Amino acid sequence: MEVIPKYNRIKQMLIFSGVLLLAVLSTGCVEENNLDQNITNQSEDEPVEINNSKAGDSKMRISIESNGETVVFELNNGQAAKELYEQLPLTIEVKNYGSNEKIFYPPNKLNTSNTPLANAKTGTLAYYAPWGDVVMFYGNFGTAGGLYELGNVVSGGEHIKNMSGTITIKKIVN
Repeated sequence: MEVIPKYNRIKQMLIFSGVLLLAVLSTGCVEENNLDQNITNQSEDEPVEINNSKAGDSKMRISIESNGETVVFELNNGQAAKELYEQLPLTIEVKNYGSNEKIFYPPNKLNTSNTPLANAKTGTLAYYAPWGDVVMFYGNFGTAGGLYELGNVVSGGEHIKNMSGTITIKKIVN
């Protein structure tokens, strides 16, 4: 009768070893897949850079150049911010609006699902859904129906007020 318990113990050890082996192999595949996802898709004339930050550490950042000055924004994880980021690079006209903001119209309207409403202040990058324009605030504003936050200025916010003519918007690759 001792043969049966030994057989069960051997069977259990084989199953445990097999599960452990599968777990180790799966982890290797996931790590390789994560490395593949860190390669940024860019046009042929731009170098491909690899993001060596850990998963979840990468931020969507954009630069906006106007009149020799650069403003850098960090985008949030809302759907509208992601869709704007995917439309880059852009060379587009910027316009004055009111006394505290500059606006531009991206080629495609942005989906605002999972995008926070904005309480705009100096340095806020927002999307005004009813008109389909992106707004860069250089003065405090507050809230408005249909105004969604895309991100905030990281550097160069003092240059927003002086933007005019054509601006160039690019992804910043980590």
